[in-house]
Amino acid sequence: MADDPFTARTPFRPSHQPGRPRPRAVGRNEIRVRTRELHGYRFAYRMAGKGESAVVLIHGIGDSSATWADIIPGLAARYRVLAPDLLGHGASAKPRGDYSPGAYANGLRDLLSALGIERATLVGHSLGGAVAAQFAYQFPERTERLVLVGSGGIGRQVSPLLRAATLPGAELLLSAFQLPTVRWQLQMFVRIMKTLNTGLGVDAPDLLRVVDALPDASSRSAFVRTLRAVVDWRGQVGTLLDRCYLTQGMPTMLVWGGRDMVVPALHAGLGHVSMPGSRLEIFEDAGHFPFHTDPERFLGVLHDFIGRTRPARFSPEEWRQLLRTRRAHARTRGARPLQGRATG
Repeated sequence: MADDPFTARTPFRPSHQPGRPRPRAVGRNEIRVRTRELHGYRFAYRMAGKGESAVVLIHGIGDSSATWADIIPGLAARYRVLAPDLLGHGASAKPRGDYSPGAYANGLRDLLSALGIERATLVGHSLGGAVAAQFAYQFPERTERLVLVGSGGIGRQVSPLLRAATLPGAELLLSAFQLPTVRWQLQMFVRIMKTLNTGLGVDAPDLLRVVDALPDASSRSAFVRTLRAVVDWRGQVGTLLDRCYLTQGMPTMLVWGGRDMVVPALHAGLGHVSMPGSRLEIFEDAGHFPFHTDPERFLGVLHDFIGRTRPARFSPEEWRQLLRTRRAHARTRGARPLQGRATG
């Protein structure tokens, strides 16, 4: 389905200017799934809003753009919002192909280009955080800000459940989860974890929802291929820490649940101290999905971050200097990202 061309503009402005009518709020039922064919594959996405700036929401492994349903309307009142289903997820195609963060970043670039979005603020959750960071690394000239939510790719540690899912036979195990007796046992386990008020209990309903989103062999195969591209039995296979200095001049915020049992909150602190000028927000009572636990606070934090920062702009020469010297040019730092701040 064709969409009107849109090109994000970059001058810093307040989200609402006096004398202008406020944008109309967008209802959830107005945000439908659209599709576009690229390279012979179906790419599904949700899009809403007509603001001058673009915000791209990137979901985690096994999830889809539907995970942002509570967030999109609040963002669409101010920005043009795009939430894609990554290849192998949701309503997008599930080919036998490359599901690495680098390949996802390339696919995202092509989708943005097809939709006429030249630059955007990227918000990535879990695997989507690793994809967003990879996109910012590969295409800094197209990235205005970076928001990492319970992001993969910072430290090696990850949930034992994900490590186990990379082992041989994982697809058969995922298939077994669809059996009625196993489903009943999983639901009982979720109830027990929630009753005991454990960290796993906070995330268990969402994790069960992700399992439900893998009803057929192609979905399960894509899930396992994606997971094995970033995780093995020892943990995450790569980290962003060797390139964190590249966030100089790139407004960056990390948002984490204090009770995250999938990617521990320790990674948030590690990323915060490694990313110059980054901002840190901890949702103490949330797990791996802070935007589900407290969507209103998440929206408030996101609006505040975007409103207080100027979009990054890297020239080829500035990027070259940063790679050579690990120091951003003073004019690049003029992007003035909010100084690091940790809040509970």
